[in-house]
Amino acid sequence: MRHNILITGGFGLLGKPLTLKLINLKHNVFILEKKNTKRLKFLSKKPKKIIAGNFINKNLVAKIIKENNIDVVFHLGAITQVLDSLKKPYETHLTNIIGTVNFLENIRTINKKIIFIYSSSDKAYGELKNKKEYKEGDSLDSTYPYDVSKSSSDLICQSYSKTYSMKVGIIRCANIYGPGDFNLKRLIPEVILSTIENKNFVIRSDGKSTRDYVFVEDVVEAYLKLFRKLKSSKDNLKIYNVSSKFNYSVLEIVKMILKKMNNTKLMPIILNNSKQELNFQRLNYSKIQRQLGWRPKTDIGKGIKETINWYVKFYNFLKK
Repeated sequence: MRHNILITGGFGLLGKPLTLKLINLKHNVFILEKKNTKRLKFLSKKPKKIIAGNFINKNLVAKIIKENNIDVVFHLGAITQVLDSLKKPYETHLTNIIGTVNFLENIRTINKKIIFIYSSSDKAYGELKNKKEYKEGDSLDSTYPYDVSKSSSDLICQSYSKTYSMKVGIIRCANIYGPGDFNLKRLIPEVILSTIENKNFVIRSDGKSTRDYVFVEDVVEAYLKLFRKLKSSKDNLKIYNVSSKFNYSVLEIVKMILKKMNNTKLMPIILNNSKQELNFQRLNYSKIQRQLGWRPKTDIGKGIKETINWYVKFYNFLKK
């Protein structure tokens, strides 16, 4: 069955490959984008429509849903940079929380059969304490602005689903990496670009904080499996952790990239002046593996190599 699907963040790291997969599956894909973007060149197939606007405008969201007869929403758009959220907490909460509420409230009043899939985060859980990994039933107990914006939106999604019998899917994902990440201040893109320029990479933390890393194409498959499950299931709410077995510190990731790029002489500069970072994150993804048959397939060595190749290829475009 062909669906009219609205994607926010459709030109982001996750949004681009998800958009292409949905177009290839013959769905009508609409992208809501805050402004015109040069990133359209990275989509080999064009969506049905690119709509300029901001989802913090509740009336605009309603108009888009009604005029395009939207029956599925993938809400990936958000302020995602931790440093940006620390500097602009109000803007972060406005975008990440109220923006999410605008979709849920419009779906509630326009058509409660619309499927809403929300992109949450491992950071919604907060700091990992007294256990080895987080499971979906654990409390969301975050502190910093970005993390709290994800915890709050996650809980609000659950509330709408349970209170108003709305179809909602939530994915709490570990650190996504891969080709096409335009957040150039994130760890992996910044290390790669610095290495291309033969510059020492600056680490704001002590480099010891650890995260799970999962390749973007694997994450896309998780979203598609969740979408199919919500269509066929009588349950209104589905929540899954999406992660991998690859849990590394910042320094380990940096050394891995330097080795892949044959430039191990470069040594990172460790500032150790960032105190507002989670020290340890790890997600248990056995639930999605058991219920949906999903598992991460991409070895991190292969994934890092593909990512490096992409940045080398498009270096001149990125530095314009």
